[in-house]
Amino acid sequence: MATLPTTLPFPAVPRHRDDGRSAPLPPESGAQLVGIARLASSSPRAEAKRGVEYFLLPARTILNRCDSRRVPFPWTINPYRGCEFGCQYCYARYTHEYMELDGGEFERKIFVKQDAGRLAARELLSRAVRGEHIAIGSATDPYQPAEREFGATRAVLEEMARLEGLSVSITTKSNLVVRDIDLLKRIAARSELSVNVTITTPRTRLAALLEPRAPRPDLRMAAVRALRQEGLAAGVFAMPLLPGLTDGEADLDALARAAREAEAGWFAASVLFLMPSARAQFLPFLEKKFPRLARQYQEWYGHTAYPPEEYRREIGRRVAALRKKYGLAARPPEAARKSGRATEQLTMAWAPTNAR
Repeated sequence: MATLPTTLPFPAVPRHRDDGRSAPLPPESGAQLVGIARLASSSPRAEAKRGVEYFLLPARTILNRCDSRRVPFPWTINPYRGCEFGCQYCYARYTHEYMELDGGEFERKIFVKQDAGRLAARELLSRAVRGEHIAIGSATDPYQPAEREFGATRAVLEEMARLEGLSVSITTKSNLVVRDIDLLKRIAARSELSVNVTITTPRTRLAALLEPRAPRPDLRMAAVRALRQEGLAAGVFAMPLLPGLTDGEADLDALARAAREAEAGWFAASVLFLMPSARAQFLPFLEKKFPRLARQYQEWYGHTAYPPEEYRREIGRRVAALRKKYGLAARPPEAARKSGRATEQLTMAWAPTNAR
């Protein structure tokens, strides 16, 4: 991996924008829609740039309860619906279908939850949240490009910094997270906080194909180093590992070695699983860019979301060996301490939930 850059310039932090102004609406009519689909259809368009439309989504809540024991956290916060990074394999494309939108629109129609800070200020005071873990970015990236414009994630973090006794994790593919180091340090001083930086491959050109609008892998690893140098708990999520593309021993070794050099606290991995909406996007991409792999993927994923169990076990052994080699933990510290939920889930593929 290339030498990690030490400077990470960013524009000034924006104020959280949710002016509720009247603007053109998405093309779908809301007359026959209900629930989140109706709200989405009536969300005013804030602006359009880079071929992406941004809409202001009225939100009644910012915290989402996850009742499934198949995920390692009981609460999630996703300040945005849709994600501009456009990862070809993204499992969360199905969440756009709740709004009667095609999964292919996931990176082109981004919905910004209005009043994110105000909602967080109210809901974080709930007794139900105290002592339970809150995962920020479980479905969409909280530091995608929209965050520079709208600041919804920072608005939530500002409210968290006012409280104590929280348990919070942030998962992102963006080095924009270092913009908020000041807030993260304030949160970590009074609550439990960890940052998971997702890096699926050390190869820049491959990452550009798979994750076309996400920051380069070396920039993400530099963010891990910057967070650790400020005393924050941060580690690397190699998720998902793509069979035949990013699961090679040499690539994984390079990624784990770079994680250690960046002083990452942990190195966690899981293999690809494909929801139908993600499969509809990813398999044609493979046919076009990696045709030699298309048949194998069709055999493995044509009728199920997961690859064979034997393959998953082999990847688990490979990653465990790398953790031992480089002295890396398997999971963030708060996950290792929690006993109420299955601790192995952070190294398994997360089951999809009704993410909001």
